[in-house]
Amino acid sequence: MVLLEFSMSPMDKGESVSDYVSRSLEIISESGVDYRLNPMGTVLEGEWDEVMGVVQQCFDKMRSDCRRITCSIKIDYREGKKGRLKSKIASVESKLGKKLKT
Repeated sequence: MVLLEFSMSPMDKGESVSDYVSRSLEIISESGVDYRLNPMGTVLEGEWDEVMGVVQQCFDKMRSDCRRITCSIKIDYREGKKGRLKSKIASVESKLGKKLKT
């Protein structure tokens, strides 16, 4: 199972790119892949081909009208583990003995 965090945005559309990021979030939310949005990107959880396929769809949509795109991807693979979007945070909160801002 893979946790994949990515951030993708056009570099040729000015200072505010939320319209373009929103299109990616529409793809992500319709994909059925579990995800969490954060202020600097989005974390997907699923099998390798599944999460990479979502990233590919987001890229294809963005390149349809953007001539320059930046994308950063961070991947954490752990065999056999599911539900890590929640369990990784819960583990840290348990060790601290308190809830954290998420």
